[in-house]
Amino acid sequence: MLTLLFDGIAYGMLLFVLALGLAVTLGLMNFVNLAHGAFAMAGGYITVLLMNRLGVPFLACLPLAFIGTAALGAVLEPLLYRRLYGKPHLDQVLFSIGLVFMAVTAVDYLVGSMQQNIQVPGWLQGRFDISWVGIGKYRLFVIVVCGLLTVALQWVLTRTRFGSQLRASVDDPRVASGLGLDVNRIFLSTFAVGSGLAGLGGALGTEVLGLDPGFPLKFMIYFLIVCAVGGTTTLTGPLLAALLLGIADVFGKYYVPKLGAFVVYTLMIVILLVRPQGLFARAGAGR
Repeated sequence: MLTLLFDGIAYGMLLFVLALGLAVTLGLMNFVNLAHGAFAMAGGYITVLLMNRLGVPFLACLPLAFIGTAALGAVLEPLLYRRLYGKPHLDQVLFSIGLVFMAVTAVDYLVGSMQQNIQVPGWLQGRFDISWVGIGKYRLFVIVVCGLLTVALQWVLTRTRFGSQLRASVDDPRVASGLGLDVNRIFLSTFAVGSGLAGLGGALGTEVLGLDPGFPLKFMIYFLIVCAVGGTTTLTGPLLAALLLGIADVFGKYYVPKLGAFVVYTLMIVILLVRPQGLFARAGAGR
């Protein structure tokens, strides 16, 4: 039981980091980027290619996956995404879902459709057996890394000058621009960091979730559940939603394998019926 709980927490933390960029772009930039999973897939493939073809160590691949996908986001934001700011959400959804199918097709053509695997270092393999609890070393590593990322991002958004500038730019871009803020630069930086976090999540998740060209479509619904259930006005909501989703998914697939997904979707429906704006959404926070 406790081993399942630990695995569920690790899975939930991984989902949180994977969905974090979407929560940031949706909650802070009011942009529905369903292509978020494609950036996660890019981070996963960067890690796979660097490790399996160039022999780059796993730990070195993690920052490279972040930098690579952040750079990709920095290129695509002014080239494609910026044109959709302020457009109806339906336009944003259609645009980003089109990017997803383009990314899936491109990866399938360039790399192939086979499942990709990586070999994590030996010190991250196996389990710690403490009493009646088996703690996977890699899952513990994921929890620690994702926890540190959560604390760092929360600090940046709430305690730094950039966080204040970002909130001001989102609330009223025209006034923020009039006060001397470079709104385009702020949005570019935010989108790039969100993309980089997705890529880092994809790199961390390759060993747990697997990786193939269908990755963005397979996990898109999970990213949306995290943001919908948790709300996007704070990071606390998506974090709690991801943990609930991860624990429910692990327990559901273990005890009722044929109804594992049913458990997750039932939990989502119940929470949204009680809290339509999300678990931690402020009153009147709906957009």
